[in-house]
Amino acid sequence: MVGVCRERSVGKLDGFKGHITVIPGATNDREVIKKAVEGCDGVLTVLVPWGVHQYSSGTVQAVLDYARPGARLIFSCGWHITRDGQDVYSRTFILGVKAIGWIARMLRAVDIDDQVEACRRIFSSNTRWTVVRGSDLEEGESQGLPVWSRHVGDPVLASNITRRVDFALFMVAALENDELIHEAPAIVGCRTPSALAIKTGS
Repeated sequence: MVGVCRERSVGKLDGFKGHITVIPGATNDREVIKKAVEGCDGVLTVLVPWGVHQYSSGTVQAVLDYARPGARLIFSCGWHITRDGQDVYSRTFILGVKAIGWIARMLRAVDIDDQVEACRRIFSSNTRWTVVRGSDLEEGESQGLPVWSRHVGDPVLASNITRRVDFALFMVAALENDELIHEAPAIVGCRTPSALAIKTGS
């Protein structure tokens, strides 16, 4: 196993020495990604919208260019990404995303639009991709594999919360789930009220 980590954070992974090879560097550094994905059957990528220098789209392009043909590529981002325009967002959600995006760009801290561009590149590629779209996240022990829907606005997603560890669990499970190839599942915790309501039919 190989992981890419910011140089200043490499020490946090000392507990995994011997189990994972850590390559220090930025994920939008093409040479770093080329080295990291060489020979890999699966690649997990978090689309981070840091800065205003195309961090997400740069990361995606490097993965698309250097991952071996046929590799399973799993990407993650938020609900604000839409694949087919059929997602239904509340007015509060839309205003919140716009406000955060505008403030973040003014501060040159985050570029949400670059995540949109990154996903556009993924959706138009002929690779074996999945884009996992996460709800709000919370800490805590695993509740199990999240449930998902093709579109935000589905009642099962109404609780809008997932344990952080379960988000990661879903991404790992997607590596072996061919039903998720060319899907952009929006996920929510399996024990949230909205998920349980759908399961019980109430």
